[in-house]
Amino acid sequence: MSQFIHILPVLTVLVAAVALMFMSMYQNKFSVKTYITVSSIILVATLAFVFVPFGETFSVKPYSSIFNNVLIFDTFSNFFYVLLIGGTLFTLLIGEHYFQHRSYFTGEFFSILLFSLFGMLLLANANELITAYVALEIASFSVYIMVGYNSEDSRRVEAIFKYLVLGSFMGAFYLLGVVLVYGATQTTNLSEIATFIANNNISDMPLLYIGLTLILFIFLFKISAFPFQQWVLDVYRGAPMIITAFMASTFKIAIFSFFLRAMLQDIKPMIGFWDSIIYVVIVLTLVFGTWLAITQKIIKRMLAASSIVHTGYLLLAFIAIGKNIDAAYAIVFYLIAYLLSALGSFGLVSHIISETKVRVTYDDFKGLAHERPFLAAMMTVFMFSLAGIPSTIGFMGKLYVFTETINAGYAGLAVLAILATIVSVYYYFKLIAMMYFYPTNEKCMSNDFNDKRISTYAIAFLAILTVIGGIGSAIVFFIPALNIDTLIDLTQISIQSLLIK
Repeated sequence: MSQFIHILPVLTVLVAAVALMFMSMYQNKFSVKTYITVSSIILVATLAFVFVPFGETFSVKPYSSIFNNVLIFDTFSNFFYVLLIGGTLFTLLIGEHYFQHRSYFTGEFFSILLFSLFGMLLLANANELITAYVALEIASFSVYIMVGYNSEDSRRVEAIFKYLVLGSFMGAFYLLGVVLVYGATQTTNLSEIATFIANNNISDMPLLYIGLTLILFIFLFKISAFPFQQWVLDVYRGAPMIITAFMASTFKIAIFSFFLRAMLQDIKPMIGFWDSIIYVVIVLTLVFGTWLAITQKIIKRMLAASSIVHTGYLLLAFIAIGKNIDAAYAIVFYLIAYLLSALGSFGLVSHIISETKVRVTYDDFKGLAHERPFLAAMMTVFMFSLAGIPSTIGFMGKLYVFTETINAGYAGLAVLAILATIVSVYYYFKLIAMMYFYPTNEKCMSNDFNDKRISTYAIAFLAILTVIGGIGSAIVFFIPALNIDTLIDLTQISIQSLLIK
């Protein structure tokens, strides 16, 4: 029974996705609101199942006779369950009004969204390379479909075509890497690969190094690191706004969940081999991403470009893992900070344009604070967090990452990242200036817009969490669950479960 509890969240999401697919056969009987409600209830119930063993240190491979140890359920995956399910739930709640005012969203869409979540949850549990590929493709193909769900919009079609072709091309590199890894080790199970590495001389495994390097390519592609970032601006711009929010936050976390597990649990003795490569990738990612963000005039593209810069920050901690295990805690904490900030900022833009498409460029946001001060205040919070301004969780995340990077001996990279952060103040604060210091753009005014709805409260909740994550220890120290130290402790427990043999 205890084994079943561990797989229950994944099974619940899978069954729910199939059930919604069958529900979508009767489009005339169910409204979009019904699908949102059903999906949200299911996700809340799934979160309840996740919290049964939450906070405990455990690592199990349930039903090994069935799964053949290709899946591993531990505190690490359980922690990521909360982030992935929570991110998907907030995507639904924030997009509630957006979904209802776009006629092309039907029941199948919400089934696809849950299938994407199922793939991401499976990826967090993957202990075998082929299983990880299948999980990644389930999630990826679901995202491809959601990006181009409105086939009548040429931008959507262009976005899905570009993402699908490039994603499939990189998938071929992954499979080629798996073939080479199998040729070197005679297995694709990560635990067995770890045993092989421990029992052999690392310098005598060139085939394994080449295979793992090819697998690394798809990681860099999915998280939009240089030189694999070219798809980001066009795909993010072409996708529906709320799907862009989902891709930029939740999907990126799923990618890190698998590769962070592989790095720490299985191939840690080898990760120093890629230091020089990652070093160059970090520099170019930070520089190129910053340049792209500065040159954008469309808010959606600016946020997309800035996501590349945040990838560079995450890779800072990644390169430090080999010399400082605390960098792994910093990665997980930063993922939490970025989830709140990115989902909030992208989601707020989708909330604003849910009844109109005029809020697109910087100029379109002029005077928003005079017209709708509550929304402008929340956007300011998210911009502060993305820029790493003190009193937000984004500041704590950057501080944690930069500190651990310096402790690992990469002070030069940390200085470059700090400079990138300083420059980011320009393009984030430019939006704030437009909202507060300019008169309202007449063509963008919407006097009959009703903000008293679920999406408003969901975004407000994210904004509150963003602030509490930055100053929680100071003002709510009497509530342990909201204490930053508690959150850091949970990240440490999750990472330590990877070391259980």
